[in-house]
Amino acid sequence: MPDRRTPGGPRRLRAPGFALAIPAWVWLIAFFVVPIGTIAWFSFGYKPGLFGTHANDVLSLDRYREAFSPTFFTTFTNTLRIGITGTLICLLIGLPAAYWMAVKAPPQRRGLLLALVMVPYWTNFLVRTIGWQVILAPHGWVSGLLQRLQFIDEPLAVLNTRTAVLIGVVYNYLPLMILPLFVAFDRVGEPLREASKDLGANRWRTFVQVTLPLARPGIIAGTALVFIPLMGDYVTATVLGGAKGNMVGQLVASQFQTAQNWALGSAMAMVLILVIATTVAVIALLLWLVSLPLRSRQRLVLEDVA
Repeated sequence: MPDRRTPGGPRRLRAPGFALAIPAWVWLIAFFVVPIGTIAWFSFGYKPGLFGTHANDVLSLDRYREAFSPTFFTTFTNTLRIGITGTLICLLIGLPAAYWMAVKAPPQRRGLLLALVMVPYWTNFLVRTIGWQVILAPHGWVSGLLQRLQFIDEPLAVLNTRTAVLIGVVYNYLPLMILPLFVAFDRVGEPLREASKDLGANRWRTFVQVTLPLARPGIIAGTALVFIPLMGDYVTATVLGGAKGNMVGQLVASQFQTAQNWALGSAMAMVLILVIATTVAVIALLLWLVSLPLRSRQRLVLEDVA
């Protein structure tokens, strides 16, 4: 650290620029790198006997072979299907909702609308999920109401299915989609939309060619915020899914808590992390490939104008 003297004052020490990032690096290493590294290390071990949890005196890939067995692979496929479908449903619901809140709703009511979105999210996750268990129960009030209205002839058979899990995850993670989209749409600003209309574009063309491209960072952020925690969710699947809505998070939790096989649970957790990272990378690559023609067209238009 270089010394500096101020005119007529004492010597002062100036800290290096990276010092401000030290707390963030400490947090990242302590609560991300170390736990992930520990799980990765356990995944190469084995379960030592009936009462042991893990041992790493002999390293192997056997736990990964067990994690890719047909039974577990089916659960991984089901989890990926639920994760992608739930994220798409959140996007289809959150996109128009966030657009209306940011553009169409009166400015003095936007704070109230954001509060209505966030207040349910602040409620305990387990309590919200159990609430849907009560709502979707075969003898619950929804089932009784649908039968009285003669929409269904038998009690509602949604609980303990994949459909119930989708309903639960969409309800639980929808605010994580709406908030980034709201911020993205709000940042576009009314002057840009008005300029597009002045140049002859209708409302739909303005939305597709101006508002939506500028809101792309919010779409990407909302998709990531929903998809990543959804893939690891096990509370919703445990409460609402039953055997038909089983997810990987349940298997990982059961290996650590019930079977006491930390090595196999760690291998499953690492496979889940790899699946999430690979899916996110593939989606990012597809988005980049889709945006290439648009970028080429924009460069061509700019060259013509020049």
